[in-house]
Amino acid sequence: GNTLLYLHIIHMFVRNKRSVGRGGAYEYLQIVRSYREGGKVRQQIIGTLGRRDHLVASGELDGLLKSLAGFSEKLRVVEAVRESGLAARTAKTWGPALVFGRLWERQGLPEILGKLAQGRKFEFDLERAAFALALQRLCAPGSDLQGSGWVQTVAAPGLEGLALQHFYRTTAFLAQVRQDLERKLFRRDRNLFNQAMDLVFIDTTSLYCYRDEETELRRRGYSRDRRPELPQLVLCVAVDEEGWPIAWEVFPGNTADAAALRQVVTLLRERFQIGKVVVVADRGMISRETLKLLTGHKTAPFDYVLGCKLRRSKEVREEVLSRGGRYQKVADNLEVKEVRVKERRYVVCRNLKEARKDALAREALVEKLKATLAREGEKGLMANRGFARFLQTAKGSVHLDEAALAADARLDGKFVLTTNTEMPAAEVALTYKSLWRVERTFREQKSTLEVRPIYHQRDDTSIGHVVASFLALRLEADLQQRLEERDNKVSWPDLMRDLGQVQSVLVELDGQRYQLRTDLVDAAHKAFAAAGVRPPPPVTLLGPIS
Repeated sequence: GNTLLYLHIIHMFVRNKRSVGRGGAYEYLQIVRSYREGGKVRQQIIGTLGRRDHLVASGELDGLLKSLAGFSEKLRVVEAVRESGLAARTAKTWGPALVFGRLWERQGLPEILGKLAQGRKFEFDLERAAFALALQRLCAPGSDLQGSGWVQTVAAPGLEGLALQHFYRTTAFLAQVRQDLERKLFRRDRNLFNQAMDLVFIDTTSLYCYRDEETELRRRGYSRDRRPELPQLVLCVAVDEEGWPIAWEVFPGNTADAAALRQVVTLLRERFQIGKVVVVADRGMISRETLKLLTGHKTAPFDYVLGCKLRRSKEVREEVLSRGGRYQKVADNLEVKEVRVKERRYVVCRNLKEARKDALAREALVEKLKATLAREGEKGLMANRGFARFLQTAKGSVHLDEAALAADARLDGKFVLTTNTEMPAAEVALTYKSLWRVERTFREQKSTLEVRPIYHQRDDTSIGHVVASFLALRLEADLQQRLEERDNKVSWPDLMRDLGQVQSVLVELDGQRYQLRTDLVDAAHKAFAAAGVRPPPPVTLLGPIS
């Protein structure tokens, strides 16, 4: 009956050797070396330490183990913690709150929200709750219920006591003061940066809601998310040429894009007193009413660069695209030519790479159409809506519509713009291509920030949810611009991951409380520098343990 007591020594262990003699049974501790020889494991006794009961009673065993532990880094740390009374109490994420907290302050949000909340009796710090909502959208997008748990994992002043009801009350408040908040931020941005707005990019998207019942705001409509069974809101956003969000508006879910654009144009004039800009918008926004609203205002007519609907506009399809003329090369895979139809000015843009892709896609469709006709006959063709625009029915038979194929070929790689500006055609095309700024806004809103889906049951808190997301978007756009100014190229997910690794660890030692900062890694250095934040020292004395 030998008992083996292993030490963390390479190929060595302590054996408890039981020996039975005339005087009784005794246990001896031996140091044994284990090794391989000829493929077999062999053991060698290095030495016998003595009887186990004597070693334990005299304290010699503890002394030996303590002496050996001095040569082990891990055991030295464990012993130091045990002897000194060092205790690590909490570890919380610190980096995002430090960086975005500084940008939040620089945008004047604590002061603006404080003024808007004057006269209202909140038993909690509303500004801190608003910051927590915005920070959650950036770091851990989800419901307010999830946010109330997440906020307890963040190291930031004033977030400790926030609870779910505080988030609900804050979203309701943000919905109530939304217009005043937007106006104050807009004026502050213009004064701070002294920017004259020349271009405004406008686009729309849909945000679906997890509920079955429709309300005045939540309506079923065209769903870009392919969730037609759910009620939704329509969100229309305006950003400037730097990608900075100017204004946003929420409309009932069945609002058409052109109608949303017209209301946002009115908002820009009335709420923000914008007098002269060029509005840039995609082809879904164009209509006679839109053009009249943009240009017909007595005191604040807007210029425009708008995308045209190639297949739905007869003038574009039959007159603009049929005109001859030489294309001017603007950039790789972008050529332009100008066409005028009466007083209307158009710019035809062509991407040769996309033209080749369009032609190949059509050829593949025609081959599939022919194969379906041969295999299933006319019935198989008529059941497929994708084939319909290239088919013609005559005298009871179905055949390819060569005229429709030729008309479709004229659209390969092309998009058409209309404008009332005097900008050169090349500049018109490049301006329209800059719509990626507002598209990036939606991409960030719906992925990084995850505005959708909306879990709130009330319309006002749903709007407040969107307001909190746009406060987060302002923080993201601010940091992105600062990084670009420094020519720092880093992906947003990598940056957020590295910021999240900057932790605050609270420890207690010798009756004192300390705050430790973990090391900054990779992109976190760039984020701190771009935001103008000096990293806290690695160790900060907080004071005696209370």
